[in-house]
Amino acid sequence: MARINLVLVGLLALLAVLGLALAMPALTTRLQLLVFDTYQRLGPWEGPESARVALVDIDEPSIRSLGQWPWPRPLLARLTQRLGKAGAAAIAYDIVFSEPDRTSPEVLASTYPDPGLGAALKGLPRHDSLLAQSFADVPVVLGYFFLAPGKGGDDVSVRAPFTLSGTLPTRDVPTYAKALLPLAPLREAAAGMGFVTLQGDADGIVRRVPLVAIQNRQAVPGLALEALRLAEGVAAPLLIASDGSGESLAAPGSAVAVRLGARTIPLNDAGEMWLHFPRRLPGPVLSAGAIISGALSDAALAEAVKGRIVFVGGSAEGLQDLVATPLSPSVAGVSAHAIAAEQVRAGHFLERPDWARALELVLALLLGGVLALVLPRLGAAIGLILALAGMAGVVLASWLSFTRAGYLFDPVLPLLAILAVYGVQTVLAFYREEMQRRYIHAAFDRYLSPELVRQIAADPGRLELGGEERDMTVLMCDIRGFSHISESLAPREVIGFLTAFLTPMSDVLLAHKATLDKYIGDAILAFWNAPLDDPDHPVHAARAALAMVARLETLNREMAAQQEIAWPGPVAIGIGLNSGLCCVGNMGSRERLSYTLIGDTVNVAARLEGLTKAYGVPIILGENLAERLGHFALLELDRVRVVGRDQPLRIFALLGDETLAQAPEMAALVAAHGAMLTAYRQQEWARAEALLDEAREAYEARGLGPLRALFAARIAALAANPPGPQWDGVFQAREK
Repeated sequence: MARINLVLVGLLALLAVLGLALAMPALTTRLQLLVFDTYQRLGPWEGPESARVALVDIDEPSIRSLGQWPWPRPLLARLTQRLGKAGAAAIAYDIVFSEPDRTSPEVLASTYPDPGLGAALKGLPRHDSLLAQSFADVPVVLGYFFLAPGKGGDDVSVRAPFTLSGTLPTRDVPTYAKALLPLAPLREAAAGMGFVTLQGDADGIVRRVPLVAIQNRQAVPGLALEALRLAEGVAAPLLIASDGSGESLAAPGSAVAVRLGARTIPLNDAGEMWLHFPRRLPGPVLSAGAIISGALSDAALAEAVKGRIVFVGGSAEGLQDLVATPLSPSVAGVSAHAIAAEQVRAGHFLERPDWARALELVLALLLGGVLALVLPRLGAAIGLILALAGMAGVVLASWLSFTRAGYLFDPVLPLLAILAVYGVQTVLAFYREEMQRRYIHAAFDRYLSPELVRQIAADPGRLELGGEERDMTVLMCDIRGFSHISESLAPREVIGFLTAFLTPMSDVLLAHKATLDKYIGDAILAFWNAPLDDPDHPVHAARAALAMVARLETLNREMAAQQEIAWPGPVAIGIGLNSGLCCVGNMGSRERLSYTLIGDTVNVAARLEGLTKAYGVPIILGENLAERLGHFALLELDRVRVVGRDQPLRIFALLGDETLAQAPEMAALVAAHGAMLTAYRQQEWARAEALLDEAREAYEARGLGPLRALFAARIAALAANPPGPQWDGVFQAREK
């Protein structure tokens, strides 16, 4: 049932993604364009070695040499004449000559008060006429802009009207009210006109060049298309609309292609041609100033432009004709028209076919649906591999279609479908697992350590009976004189006191990576290196024991100043620490389990805790652990045979950390006490007693007065009743 629910949720996520993509295409269009831009940057167009277009750039050096824009029209007439004589197939101006030349003689005549000079100026040829006359030597295409409604303007007169296959595609191809046209004499002299309006996408980047627009209920050509028509000598282009493309299911209103002689140019619905941008502009790029000034020789000019379509435009910032492309944040707008013309002449096109969207939907449904069905069976890890494989396949197919066939296949929708299905199903599966873990936590975290609860939640199989043998460090902590304390307090006060004591002690242990095993009345049993590995468990245990003693000192001061909890004066504790092999795991009956540990190491830790009161130190550890803590401040106390154990062991007091171990006074105490123990074990009672007296201040400085008194009394008793040569120096403990 749970698996079926996951499948249904995955399918719903898939349908939601597809529904949003269809209802709100702008959500995926931005991602789609970013993908196509990436493809362009990774695989720019490598055009033919011999380009069939050239670019004349009104660049910054041209402005510096010939003056600010607009230049006098005779300069442009010279530019046109030189290009015509050099053999240009056509010249396309990405410039709108919509105003008369302000430097023309008839304009200047009115500014001179001398009638004779004014009359002489009026007798000179008009600059606009000179430019119009230059158009006679070569086919010239002039540019014009479309205007927003209400901005005035004129209707466009098309020199070679389109032939239509189908009806005029007014649904998707942009329709404009009026246009800003060149001056009438220039229009009449030019061989053709093409609009230069470039519309970037929502992010301002130009990715397509419009070849067709609609004005005054007629199709009009763009600058690149009109320049191609004149250069190719085609009488009129053929516009193929959606209802004239031969596809019986196609609805009217969209553009499909333009046929120019033997060439068929694929268009999108809006009459635009996708551009495949090259790393550098196709063909020669010539400075307009060098051509006009004559710095560029006739031979060099002819070699650069002969037989080519020459596009004239500006990259100088003052001309304000810079656009952003997928490969550059700022290039001359005329370059887009030049690239379009070159790719048409080279027969290289990027195309987003009508069936591309349908294929993307089918792939999204297929891949997302398959993943939704199989992911609940495979699990998150294998499902991730499958999802990544599907995504990689989609991206590879999209890339190959771009590089091999020039098709713009959008991988975004299939990728989103895969991500949505995988993400939703995986999150839901993890949510269910988390709910199960929370249930386990709620059921067990009052009885088990938090770490153990996390282990069981991650792997319920750990609830099976059994254990493992591990090297561990065990801590046993007990309140000294608790029986007397409990006699002086009411039962409710005892509970309050224990809570106030056990809570901060447990916090210290948990902060030092301990696992809390159990509370035995006032005692705490904790251990390290299970259930999680802890290679530094001896150090963590030693630091925890020292921190517990320090925390208790603070606790005694704090609790003495409050009235809410009955605190029976200064409280003291004893801590026994021991390391060694233990058996740890889930132990108990089939009905009730307890995660705990057993073994001789645990028993010895409990006995060591019992010895802390006799030796007057808060922390005692066994020799196995002492060998691992040589860098801590340790003091050998004695050799003891604890209750229930035949083998004697050396016991040590843990007095501090590494800093104290390096102190000179600590070294002196260790040396003095060691010498005393040697004399004591060799039954040199007088020498042992003398060493105790000599080191009295050292013992007292470390709070070890009870330890010195213990050995002083023991030495006096043994001196009075010598144990004999069979005595091994081991103290036999009589109490646990």
